[in-house]
Amino acid sequence: MKHAFSLTPDQRAANRLLGGSATHILLRGGARSGKTFVLVRALVIRALKAAGTRHGIFRHRLNALRATVLADTFPTVMRRCFPTVPWSLSRTDWTVEMPNGSVILFGGLDDEDRTEKILGLEFATVYLNEASQITYGARNMLLTRLAQKSPLALKEYIDANPPTTAHWLYRVFEGGMDPTSGTPLDCARYATMRLNPDGNRANLSPEYMAQLEALPERERRRFMLGEYQQAVDGALWRMEDFRRTAAVTPATHASVTRDMRRIVVAVDPSGCSGPEDTRSDEIGIVVCGVDAGGNGHVLADLSRRDSPAGWARAALQAQMDWGAERIVAEHNFGGALVEATLRGINPNAALRMVTASRGKAARAEPVAALYEQGRVTHHGSFVTLEEQLCQFSASGYHGPHSPDRADALVWALTDLMLSAPPAAPARWVPTRFTLGR
Repeated sequence: MKHAFSLTPDQRAANRLLGGSATHILLRGGARSGKTFVLVRALVIRALKAAGTRHGIFRHRLNALRATVLADTFPTVMRRCFPTVPWSLSRTDWTVEMPNGSVILFGGLDDEDRTEKILGLEFATVYLNEASQITYGARNMLLTRLAQKSPLALKEYIDANPPTTAHWLYRVFEGGMDPTSGTPLDCARYATMRLNPDGNRANLSPEYMAQLEALPERERRRFMLGEYQQAVDGALWRMEDFRRTAAVTPATHASVTRDMRRIVVAVDPSGCSGPEDTRSDEIGIVVCGVDAGGNGHVLADLSRRDSPAGWARAALQAQMDWGAERIVAEHNFGGALVEATLRGINPNAALRMVTASRGKAARAEPVAALYEQGRVTHHGSFVTLEEQLCQFSASGYHGPHSPDRADALVWALTDLMLSAPPAAPARWVPTRFTLGR
């Protein structure tokens, strides 16, 4: 007995995005996450909905498009989602004509003659498959043909395994700017979401998932986790250079903390007013330790958007939970406000207020050198924190937002490994107190 077809939850969320008001929609993510399937399905629905319309599916090379979408995805979509709709492929011009006269064209952008033919047509939908291989100029050429008048709203569909942050996809859909001129784009017309293999497990074998898990770190982050890769010249950190061990769990917490000679909680404050204040940067809150051998350990990233009282309670709670010697907090933002906020909740809190007398990159370089020497281990994978670290170079920070988490890590490891040891006992245990709400 055949099971009824159904989209995965991720694909249903993608469908809602495709049906929204945005004109340009990017589905990015890991390998075999269902991106191409849901986009081909949406394009066929549009073709069947409006008779006589034209829709194009494009890739850098036609041969690659034929071997993937034409040989596999498109027939699968038609068989599973539209079993009663007859269709046939013309291998002369690589088109499929629907019963209502709508046409789907499959094109490669690597041949001048094929490109000239595309320029003579108008489309209601253009779909860029594996767009990380397509240049910004070729994409813009296709957009000049997104011009067919029909009952349908014009749509550009895109899918990609995320390339580096230097690629036009990142700058357009994440940075919101034209990569050539730097002009801000109309964000209301652009939308993106991430689909990963984990959300498509029902259609993948355990062996395939294990194969993705076993990839080297940089490839795993791209093809398993669907993350953009950093592309900073002279980066101080690289993804493949992070040393890792198992994340700390409630079962291992006591043994991990016992192995630490000192632990601190570092705070990099921002002007955030509360959890809903998405325009402000997060408050970086990172827990680090140093063992008897002088090696550093990144134990937890508790960064958040919160009110001053909220993040202060979180930092003080972390100090208690980890038996941290003290909280290290940057003094610059708000002057005495940071210290006053913390002491307002616990007047006896062990604090060390630090001042950023040097630039971010200058502070980060000595800590990056510790990583190069193999002296720092991450207990688990800290995705956002590690992405921020990889945006540092000797010339400065190159990320789109403030490196709140990375700054907190730099303060913590500087205090533990690059500063004079404190006069206080090596493992000060904070007095218990009621944090309240």
